[in-house]
Amino acid sequence: MRLTDEQWAVLVPLIPKPVKRTNRGRPRHPDRAVFDGILWILRTGAQWAALPRDKYPPKTTCLDRFKEWNELGTFPRILAALYEMSEDQHLLDLREAFIDGTFSAAKKRGADVGPTKKGKGTKIMIVVDANGVPLAVQTASASPAEVRLVHDTLDASFGLDFPQRLIGDKAYDSDGLDEELATLGIEMIAPNRRNRKKTQDGRPLRRYKRRWKVERTISWLQSFRRVRTRDEVKAENFLAMVQLACIVIPLRLVS
Repeated sequence: MRLTDEQWAVLVPLIPKPVKRTNRGRPRHPDRAVFDGILWILRTGAQWAALPRDKYPPKTTCLDRFKEWNELGTFPRILAALYEMSEDQHLLDLREAFIDGTFSAAKKRGADVGPTKKGKGTKIMIVVDANGVPLAVQTASASPAEVRLVHDTLDASFGLDFPQRLIGDKAYDSDGLDEELATLGIEMIAPNRRNRKKTQDGRPLRRYKRRWKVERTISWLQSFRRVRTRDEVKAENFLAMVQLACIVIPLRLVS
């Protein structure tokens, strides 16, 4: 995939300026061409060595720039800016938000890789607004239950105000979580598990029928093969790939 002129116009002010070099050498490859090369890796899931040399800058250039931007916090900064743009254009609906997790199989060892019945992997946690726009994303070991990852996911938001209601599946049915989120002004809505006393009545649970919105967003994320299967050893690099995938979704809306 390649960025359109309109999309790049949104991103270019958010890309860090290169450090001026005093020594002579080859000209720096344009940021746009490098960004397109990184997006190609994200979409195809291919190894960096497979990057088409006739279409994109060299693999080492794209990989080094990806690491450079990640170390500078570029991707979270872009997400925060896109969040503000979406809010200014009235594209966000925070009356309710949806939370869910998805599994990404890990090819290699590394931090935030844990065993499950599906094999070893990493959990991607995401919160979306009522329109399915990503509001927060976090990665963690696939071993812990999702109910234990809610706070860290909310803390990884892109600058949002807390939603009025947070809707999840039965994995989020917990009295402790309900009480903790209530102190933040958030109503947790989740169907009760079979062995639990009913704490949700029919009226709030009608909102659960709209949970397909977060499932749709996860489906979009999983269309990026570098997200569907974790190939990065370093957890921060995998999180950056997930953040990059999240950038594409609101970028299509604001540009």
